[in-house]
Amino acid sequence: MRENFDKQPSFTSLKWFNFFVYGTMVLFTSYFQLYLQDVGLNKLEIGALMSLGPFVSIFANPFWGMWTDRYQNIRRIVLVMLTGTLLLSQLAFQANTYEMVYISITLFFFFQTPLFAQSNTLILSYIDGTNRSFGSFRLWGSLGWALTAIAAGPILEAMGISVLSYLFAALLAAAMLALAALPKLGHSIGIAPLPFRGFSKLFSNPYFLCFIFFGILVSIPNTMNNTFMSLYITDLGGSRSMVGLAVFLSSILEIGVLVLCDRFLRRRISILVSCLALVSALFVLRWWLMAEATAPLQVALTQILHSITFGGFFYVGTQLTMLLIPRPYRSAGQALYTLTWSGISGIIGGILGGFLFQYLGAQSMYQFGVFLTLIGSIGFACMWLFVIRGGYRPPVEIEDELSDIEQL
Repeated sequence: MRENFDKQPSFTSLKWFNFFVYGTMVLFTSYFQLYLQDVGLNKLEIGALMSLGPFVSIFANPFWGMWTDRYQNIRRIVLVMLTGTLLLSQLAFQANTYEMVYISITLFFFFQTPLFAQSNTLILSYIDGTNRSFGSFRLWGSLGWALTAIAAGPILEAMGISVLSYLFAALLAAAMLALAALPKLGHSIGIAPLPFRGFSKLFSNPYFLCFIFFGILVSIPNTMNNTFMSLYITDLGGSRSMVGLAVFLSSILEIGVLVLCDRFLRRRISILVSCLALVSALFVLRWWLMAEATAPLQVALTQILHSITFGGFFYVGTQLTMLLIPRPYRSAGQALYTLTWSGISGIIGGILGGFLFQYLGAQSMYQFGVFLTLIGSIGFACMWLFVIRGGYRPPVEIEDELSDIEQL
């Protein structure tokens, strides 16, 4: 099977699968809010609805990971998830009551939110034992995200937001066809379930808990922006094409940032914490620029900072987690870091952002983001001072490992 798969047509199908999956998801994350506003939901209702995604993902990710490990057929599991996403998305688009919208979207999130993780597992499983790198396939996902975002804007502008359901279905169908073109796989690289036993060890590490707390403060405004940026642009008089441009600018440089971090950033706690403080300060600048924006183009151009802020923070945070947590508990640490960044912050950001946007306006929402991120930035700066002055002592289990890393 490996010899049959290691051919260009098979790898091409895997690349196109990633392209269409990410393209489908950018339609939902960037334009679905405009659809919801068009059918009568206000900002608070939209925020509450979108916050269901992070909440449902807490349960959906381990559920689908468990079935993947049990059946060792990642291709079939992902196909089931794509089918459920397709059917339930169309049900959500056709729903004519608030109750049906919330029910269909909740079920939709159960199939959709784990798709990124499962798609990554699919890629890793297929390239296992080959000389192919994961990054070359992940790049196609980024291209699908950026190009679909900028292409969909003019289409929705010309034909109306109601055609979003057809675009969504078409890209999902293309992803399913690309997946069906892949050869059968006899194994999968399983996703480890949430390691709850390791969580108790993490809560005895005050430095890691400070990192998590300040990270939540920084990530809540990011969730607000992801949820409401498209509505902010249209409220300022911008078109759906401008929304597409903003999303394109926010994502097109992200891979380059990750590559540069991977190549040049040294894995030392003092350096990584200082980077978090710097990136958080850039977040402060980003939200201040958003709060002061008076034209849609200003909002779109400000999104260029997303590649540095989000890409840099998530990469550095992942690396720092590896250095703050002893090896036996690192999977628990990464799970908690991801849970707080995309789960807890997503829930709070959707509801809080919707409330602020609805009752105080977008400028006040972004000003509150400046306040939260400024606290996070100061917190990381204090952590950095604590480290360079010798106040931090790593757990005994990782002292030798840190010494080896710093000698490299």
